[in-house]
Amino acid sequence: MGREYGENSLIDTIVTCMAYVDLNPIRAKMDKTPETSKHTSIKTRIQSLIKGEQPQALMPFVGNHRQDMPKGIAYNLIDYCELVDTTGRCIREDKAGHIDNHQSPILKRLGLDNEQWLTLTTEFEQHFATAVGSEQMMQQFKHHTHHQRIRGMAKARALLKSA
Repeated sequence: MGREYGENSLIDTIVTCMAYVDLNPIRAKMDKTPETSKHTSIKTRIQSLIKGEQPQALMPFVGNHRQDMPKGIAYNLIDYCELVDTTGRCIREDKAGHIDNHQSPILKRLGLDNEQWLTLTTEFEQHFATAVGSEQMMQQFKHHTHHQRIRGMAKARALLKSA
């Protein structure tokens, strides 16, 4: 029990530090939202997610702690995005900026609803094989690789229509 607490405490500390850094451009009034802030890991992660990739230079989010744990941060990316978004909405007298409460929640800003996100994160391999991304990106990939068909085009259309 003590070891698990220590591991969770370390993960919480890492995620807290990451969120602090990812919110610096918001607090400094350099950007209005995490996904548009320049030079932050959250923007890089979101851009890579939309392309169906894992950023090479960043440790991946690998979900909740489990027995067969791959190397990475034991946290879900969507939970992290929502944590940063919610934290960024807190108005503090000692900080210059915050995410305006009139902004839509981060999933809406990314063009995803909860059901789409859950499908993407729990059934990813069932729907996509060769490529993943918005329908437009998959069409470009299909053309570039001279494929006749790309598995997952209908799901891309349904799940990533705004990406």
